Amino acid sequence: QVQLVESGGGLVQAGGSLRLLCAASGSGFSASAMAWYRQAPGKQRELVASITSGGITNYGESVKGRFTISRDNAKNMVYLQMNNLKPEDTAAYYCWRRSQWGYESWGQGTQVTVSS
Repeated sequence: QVQLVESGGGLVQAGGSLRLLCAASGSGFSASAMAWYRQAPGKQRELVASITSGGITNYGESVKGRFTISRDNAKNMVYLQMNNLKPEDTAAYYCWRRSQWGYESWGQGTQVTVSS
């Protein structure tokens, strides 16, 4: 059974940085596409960043140049380095995985709060 566990969220002042981590269990991690999504209260869940099994990355427009997604296949980990955080980045951040067979799974989320 695939399980995703996020960590690294917290409270930070505007302009600060945080690094989110996602630990994935189960087999086939290296062949999986991974991503981070976020959802703020009253808003739809949106894509923050994604990374393919081959390491190709994609970012939401609002985070380009500030956030970096990466993965370590040896450790079954995905990371999201967030720099120059803004109050509008405040949200619950979720790790997402799509296996090579198309099966999708979500983590439980980690809260990021950016104060002005």
